[in-house]
Amino acid sequence: MERLFDLDLQLLNDAVLLAIAVFFLFLIMSNLLFNPARKLLQQRKEGIARDIADAKKDKEEAEKLKAEYEAKLKDIYKEKDAILSEARQKALKNETKIVSDAKEEASAIVARANEEAELEKKKVADDIKQEMISVAAVMAQKVVAANMDTTIQNTLVEQTLKEMGDKTWLN
Repeated sequence: MERLFDLDLQLLNDAVLLAIAVFFLFLIMSNLLFNPARKLLQQRKEGIARDIADAKKDKEEAEKLKAEYEAKLKDIYKEKDAILSEARQKALKNETKIVSDAKEEASAIVARANEEAELEKKKVADDIKQEMISVAAVMAQKVVAANMDTTIQNTLVEQTLKEMGDKTWLN
């Protein structure tokens, strides 16, 4: 029997046995090595997919929170402006009240000063009257002492009054 490409039955037998052994070895190695590696890769792939989904979810929540905080911040600015406006209005009212109170107090002080001046004028006028009465009494004593008659006494009183003048009584 002549060999074709140096193939004999033993070589074919060995080749088939080797193929079967490689096949079984592939199956065993596949179960022992490839399947755990595939599982590991699949778990890693699922973990990455979960992480991406969680990141998207967190990003959406962050955007919602950001929008919510920006809205709150706008409300806070509006509230701040309202509070400042109200404070300014109160300050203006207080300023107006303080100014009006000060004007009233100043006018009351001026009125009291005028009243005191009038009272002082009256007091001075009363003092002058008292002084005139005492002067008149001294004159009367002199007249009585000199035994003057009433005509001389009347002329002396009139002369004294003319010298003092009517304005002395009014001041």
